[in-house]
Amino acid sequence: MMSAFPVRRTLSFVALAAAVVLTACAEPPAPAPPPPPPAAALSPKVIEQAAAYRAYVTRAQSISPMFTNGASVAEGVRVGAAYEPQQMVRGAIAYGAVAAMQDQAFVAGVRTYAGDAEQRRTIAYEIMKDPAYVIGIQGSASAAGQVIAALGGDGQKLLEQGRLVKQAAYDVQRSSWSKAEVADRVARLAYAKQASVTPVMGDMAETTRLQSAAVGAAPLGLTAQTAAPPYTPVVIRAMAVAALANLGYGDDASLQQVMPLLADPTSASCLNMSKLNLYQCLAVSKPHYEDVFCLGQHVLIDTGKCLIKGAGLPEPTDGRINIAASATPAPVAAERSLGTTTRTR
Repeated sequence: MMSAFPVRRTLSFVALAAAVVLTACAEPPAPAPPPPPPAAALSPKVIEQAAAYRAYVTRAQSISPMFTNGASVAEGVRVGAAYEPQQMVRGAIAYGAVAAMQDQAFVAGVRTYAGDAEQRRTIAYEIMKDPAYVIGIQGSASAAGQVIAALGGDGQKLLEQGRLVKQAAYDVQRSSWSKAEVADRVARLAYAKQASVTPVMGDMAETTRLQSAAVGAAPLGLTAQTAAPPYTPVVIRAMAVAALANLGYGDDASLQQVMPLLADPTSASCLNMSKLNLYQCLAVSKPHYEDVFCLGQHVLIDTGKCLIKGAGLPEPTDGRINIAASATPAPVAAERSLGTTTRTR
């Protein structure tokens, strides 16, 4: 009788050969899909700078020209003087970045480079090396319009409110209280100087709103037009930060590269000059109405002009103070000390 062992061994060889043939004919495994591009993200520390900027602008824009006594004037000066120029610039650029992230054409243009990790790193490096690189990205013109509308709009509101307050320096002279000398003038000047080196804090509601706006979840409500280059450093740097955020390089891990972009020496110099003029104005003013003038001119108008220039908009032509014919206002000594005319703006 023949043994079954050779038959089983033959069948095993056949099965093995068949398995080898099937394996050779099978489709090769599909390559693993590339990881998804990182979500757009802006560091909370950058958002905080934008929120602090907005906190100051909101408070300053609400300074009323309807002064009723010396205390209301002192409060206006206290609110208006409370910003540090370098932080103001950082906050303005950060807020501009949030505004640029609202522009869907720009976001789409940046995100085309986010899918490939190597390309994403290369574009981010080029932007960090030269922020103006961002101008070549599709959608940059409409994003620039968003930045200009955001910062130029804030500057215009401060300027307009400043004109109303400056007018009040003449209007309040009809009231006897306005001609009384400011109490403790030295302390008032010292406070203005101290407030100018003290960081501003944003409120939680505004911080939350800007966080949502940065990822497109909440509109800022800006009305903007496409803006062609050239752009100011403030506008360019705001777009650069927005681009980095959409490439995945705007979070805390990249903060060391992002924070240097939140600076512009020209804007900082403008705001510093506004502060110096305020100090000089307060140093020589005595009656309350002269403090009103200092507030209107060297806090609101000058600061507004700095924001407008930073946005790249033309400086508005100043109008003329409307002094009623029946009034005979005293000249403002603070303005005389600066060697300029008191009745025109």
